[in-house]
Order: sequence, then C-alpha cells, then structure tokens
Amino acid sequence: MAKIDIHQHVTDTIIAQIEAGTPPWRKPWTGGAGSAALPLRHNGEPYRGVNILMLWASAHMSDFSSERWMTFKQAVDLGGSVKKGSKCARSVFYGTFEKEGDQTESAAETGEGKTRIPFAKCNNVFNADQIEGLPAEFYVLPDPPRDLGTETDPELEAFFASTGADIVTSCEPRAYYRPSTDQIHMPPIATFFDAARYFGVLGHELTHWTGSTKRLDRLGKFNDRKAYAFEELVAEIGACILGVKLGIEPDFDQSAAYVEGWLEALKNDKGLIFKAASEAQKAVDFIMDAAEVTKSQEQAAA
Repeated sequence: MAKIDIHQHVTDTIIAQIEAGTPPWRKPWTGGAGSAALPLRHNGEPYRGVNILMLWASAHMSDFSSERWMTFKQAVDLGGSVKKGSKCARSVFYGTFEKEGDQTESAAETGEGKTRIPFAKCNNVFNADQIEGLPAEFYVLPDPPRDLGTETDPELEAFFASTGADIVTSCEPRAYYRPSTDQIHMPPIATFFDAARYFGVLGHELTHWTGSTKRLDRLGKFNDRKAYAFEELVAEIGACILGVKLGIEPDFDQSAAYVEGWLEALKNDKGLIFKAASEAQKAVDFIMDAAEVTKSQEQAAA
C-alpha cells in the first residue's frame, strides 16, 4: 500500500471541509471571548475587503471580544468615551467625488459634464472594548474559565516538553506564542473540552514557535497584516499535520472554519493553503527532529 502524504492529506481534507460548508469556529477552551467574529461598523454594517483583514488581526492580537469598531466621533455620538491610552486601529474608506473638468483614465463620466474620481482614506477606529458608556449590545462579555476536569495525556505531555519549547500555563484564558519572550502560553488543560483539543491548540502555538529567528526564521519574513494571516494558516495546518503524526485526530471541521476565515480575509486565495502547507511541513519536521534529539540524548545518558 502506498505511503500516505500526510500534509497533502491534511490540506485536501481542509479544502474539502471548506467546500462542504463549515460551522462557525468555536474556541476549544472555556473563558474569554467565545469565537472569531468578522468586524462590524458602529451601525452593524459588515466591513469588507482589506478592512476585514486589518481589523480581525488587530482584534486577535489585542484579544478584543466585541466585533464593533468606530471612530472617536462615532463613539461620542453614541454616548461613549474612548478609554485613556487606547491605541487606534486603521480602516480604509473608499468613495468617489465629482469634479468639473476633463475626464481622466481613472474616472468615469457622470453624464452631466462632471468627472467621478475614486479615492481612499484611512480612518482611526477603536474597538468597543476600548470604549466606555456604549449601549449594552455593543459589548460581548467574556465568559469566566470553567474547570471541566479534563486530564492530560502523559505521553503527549512528554513529547511537547521534549521539543525544548518554553510552555507556560496560567489562568489567563488565551493561547499564544510571544516572540519577544520566546514563550508559549496555554490556559490550564482542565478548562479545555477535551485533551485532544488542548494538544491541538498547543500544536498550533508550537508551529508559531518554529518561526522564530532562532529556528526557521519565518516570522521575521512575514511582518505585515497579510503575512500575519498567512502565518495563521501555517500554524493551523501544522497543528493538523502534527496531530496526525502523534495519533491525535484533528477536528477538521473546526480547522476548516478557522482557515476559511483567514482565507476570506486573504480574498479566498486557495493557493495560499498549499503554500502554507509547505511551510507547515517544514515546521513539523523541525518539531519532530527536536523531539528526537532530546530522546536520543536521554537514551545516551541512561
């Protein structure tokens, strides 16, 4: 029987799930914001295009719960006030204005002797989480972490420890890799719905960890908003590949939902899945090699 190409299998499965339709992504641990949400304007109108990518990445990095964004003036008009020290994000507003005169290549004739000229401008916007005094519907209150009694798997715990990654656990309901300290942070395994999801998330963050300049030097190359989204594809596919290798069955429905969201922000370029899968394979190879080195050293010392 032919040997299965794991990364091709994972990539094809995720694409098939996306094409079949995916459920909304749900965070696999308790506490914090409930799910990923596409950004909305102050009036509930969805953002489109590049604004989805810019604001989603900003919300993800700042752990905002609300999907609502607005300018300083819009916040004031709604009776709110931006918290002191809050940093704005940028959104892009596209429009046109009419001008008397000759038509240009980039303008369209209005039929009344005027030229319609397109323009784009940046708006400074704040998330509702940065604003006090808004109506209650603008806020999504985070859930407190709940101890579900989920227990770890000693063998998997030992494998992840053997990679050499600095994995820190606290009650903070967030999972992330912080390049500045070269640490992975995880919520307690007891707050996860099951151990497989815990190790799936840990695999995602461990894939980010491989991108350090100390290792595969991937994160240094990808330093803009689009690259941030691409890195999320790499991490999620890497987690799936690693899970298959370790005997953890990935939740392909949830992985497809996660990947689909970032692809939507990247204008649904499915070709990026295959590029991300290639980077993910390199990351998993690095992880497996690091664990094997540790195993060999322990055997030699025994």
